[in-house]
Amino acid sequence: MKKKYLIVVADYYKDIADGLTRSALKIIPKKNIIKIIKVPGAFEIPVTISKNLKKYDGFLALGCVIKGQTPHFDFISKTSTDAIMKLSIDSKKPVGNGIITCLNMAQARDRRGKGAEAAEAVISVLSQKWELITTQKITLELL
Repeated sequence: MKKKYLIVVADYYKDIADGLTRSALKIIPKKNIIKIIKVPGAFEIPVTISKNLKKYDGFLALGCVIKGQTPHFDFISKTSTDAIMKLSIDSKKPVGNGIITCLNMAQARDRRGKGAEAAEAVISVLSQKWELITTQKITLELL
């Protein structure tokens, strides 16, 4: 069945963002509908997903936060991750967290393929098959 994916990419580090996006697009089957929205930084990803929750089946949050000499890295990393998790739980829709957190640019370049892992996670959740189990069956199995 055709699914609708929204990829929200923070392109503050354009070459890293492009690598994350390319790796994710290699994983999502071509038969699906995919839209990409670019935002300035990781902090803007959750609100962009929130504005589009009803339009898509699954979401990918892609970006890069590199540690500097101030606490800004810690604030952005934590708030972005917390907001993405909350959106996923509240909406009951998968949001793959492909926001990489790195200590330097070399580490970020090495991790550009992590967009694929976020895509695989979303596809996995969207593919889950649920089995209805009655209370009676559960009770019998417990005895």
